[in-house]
Amino acid sequence: MEVSISGAVSVLPRIGDKAPDFEALTTIGTIKFSEYAKNSWVILFSHPADFTPVCTTELVEFAKEIDFFNKHNTKLIGLSVDSIHSHIAWVQNIKEKLGVTLSYPLVADISMNVARLYGMLHPGESQTATVRAVFFIDPHMTIRLVLYYPLNVGRSMEEIKRVLISLQTADNYSCALPANWQPGQKVIVPPPKTLQELEERVKANYEKVDFYLAKREL
Repeated sequence: MEVSISGAVSVLPRIGDKAPDFEALTTIGTIKFSEYAKNSWVILFSHPADFTPVCTTELVEFAKEIDFFNKHNTKLIGLSVDSIHSHIAWVQNIKEKLGVTLSYPLVADISMNVARLYGMLHPGESQTATVRAVFFIDPHMTIRLVLYYPLNVGRSMEEIKRVLISLQTADNYSCALPANWQPGQKVIVPPPKTLQELEERVKANYEKVDFYLAKREL
């Protein structure tokens, strides 16, 4: 999908697309995204502006969960259209006022090039600030899930963690996950595609509602 933004065209990346590569200045130096993301999952997220209250609470929560993301082979990278000087001052302010260190990089996207590349600018919400976008990108650089939040609603860190574990679990065990799934709960067995698979399904020791809906322990 393409959206016109101030004369430019913003492409909204979709699930299953390859994550657009870019090179940008960040709080840890200039990085090439594909190299930063190599062999790991990545959560790329945007925030509307530095030194704003909702954004501050979100970035702090990401930082507090850094051990969780490291455990699950996941790197974080944030972005807004502020300058690198603003980013650095904000990171230092958060450290001084809240005692939290933001060790993950923040992209300084003054040109809005990366924001446009990822469809983070939504004219109906703001012409100048990025919405709260979250992209879950797997080790193959494929976009697996996208979340968008408006400027005035903060993200749920518990849902972001749940989504990450869900994606990794579905990949590792070739299964699907029911609504509200939490780690440790039963998963859904993919529905049968042949009559033989149907017979095997009927005989299997699964929790069965019907032939098309069955659950199992991992």
